[in-house]
Amino acid sequence: MNFLPVTSESLEKAAKIINSGGLVAFPTETVYGLGADAYNPQAVAKIFEAKGRPKFDPLIVHIAAIKTLENVASLSLLNEETRKKLYLLAENLWPGPLSIILPKSEKIPGLVTAGLSTVAVRFPDHEAALRLISDSGTAIAAPSANPFGSLSPTRAEHVRDSLGHKVDLILDDGQTRIGLESTVLDITGGKIKILRPGGTPKEAIEKLAGKVQCFEPKANDAFTSPGQLKSHYAPRTQLFVLNREEIIRKTCDQSCAFMFFDGFTKDIWLAERGKAIHGREVLRVLSETGDTLEAAARLFETLHELDNLNISRIFAQLAPQQGLGEAINDRLLRGAAV
Repeated sequence: MNFLPVTSESLEKAAKIINSGGLVAFPTETVYGLGADAYNPQAVAKIFEAKGRPKFDPLIVHIAAIKTLENVASLSLLNEETRKKLYLLAENLWPGPLSIILPKSEKIPGLVTAGLSTVAVRFPDHEAALRLISDSGTAIAAPSANPFGSLSPTRAEHVRDSLGHKVDLILDDGQTRIGLESTVLDITGGKIKILRPGGTPKEAIEKLAGKVQCFEPKANDAFTSPGQLKSHYAPRTQLFVLNREEIIRKTCDQSCAFMFFDGFTKDIWLAERGKAIHGREVLRVLSETGDTLEAAARLFETLHELDNLNISRIFAQLAPQQGLGEAINDRLLRGAAV
């Protein structure tokens, strides 16, 4: 394994590894991805092997220019109205943390899409990721660079500590900006659906494309996009998710930690504990001011930190169910569903 800072030289080396069928962990604005040549089924198989990821869970294909979209998707299968919505979304929300489900091009191996006739496509908003895709001259299939089901990596060190020996090269560009995976949006049916909430809020999509439905899984549903498992994004430490009133009432001991959404709630919790507080409690706040963008960026980073403190439980406060709060809550609830 090589662990290198992002430079022109390391990006050139990474592109050569992609072209030769290897694996590269690379930064994006959301989380670190584990990338392989999307057109090379043998290389893509290494992603599933490295992560321990079940092959029924499809991958996202990353591109570096809208003009290359037709290389990964069969846009001719979309009706005129859907194509108009696609380009409206792409022109306004790409590059960015949005993955769009589209009819799959025959060039994309079935392993990438778990045998589905559709593919999730993303145009990331990160200079190093775009350079890597462009320099490699291909599209890159990439889930998050972590063991399947565990906390997503927001730093290169998270990748090194969990998958290091299974990756040919890890590119280090510090902490990711958004810290949550992309929103996955399906536009192939009669109605637009969010299959996974993420870095692009529902409100931003609805301003462009009208009313959007949210995916509600049913028994025996097939997985049509990444991130649809009930249990996912989980720390090793047992995670409990509470609303604001519940976390304020919750007492603590020395073997647990509290992760508050905002500083105001933490202050109320401290005031109600009074002299029972001894300064040994592990308390973290995602955003002192209650800003969902800041909280989203700190979510996985904070969970990684708490997961390494040798405590038995983490009590986490839900965010307001608006903007990126919806994605924060999605990750917390899946992380607690073990």
